[in-house]
Amino acid sequence: MRIVICGSMSAIEKMKSVAAQLEDMGFSPILPKEEDWSGVPESKIHEFKRILSMGHFAEVAHEDTRAIVVINEPKNGVADYIGANTFAEIALAFYFGKKIFLLNNIYDKLADELLAWGAIPLFGDVRDVRVDL
Repeated sequence: MRIVICGSMSAIEKMKSVAAQLEDMGFSPILPKEEDWSGVPESKIHEFKRILSMGHFAEVAHEDTRAIVVINEPKNGVADYIGANTFAEIALAFYFGKKIFLLNNIYDKLADELLAWGAIPLFGDVRDVRVDL
């Protein structure tokens, strides 16, 4: 079963760890593409980010994707952090009827939307990911 992993790229190592756990559970996790930004000219950064975002949005919206798992690790002293791009991925998942899991707790600043959209906090335990067939 296909599950897309979302979150800040600063948490890529945690994403890989969660992907390995999900794979051990029988899921087919999809990670964001890691790209080398060092060779991208400053004038092309926004275009490059747009292309990467569209690619991951397509993974979320894919008809075989059943759920997303958001890696909402603390960032810059903010617990359960969810950034703008990740929130857009969550909104897309909600729109397309995908289940939404948050690795940690509900991010306070977005609690109204996350709760209304049915986001399920895992409190750090990926073993609680359940997706109906």
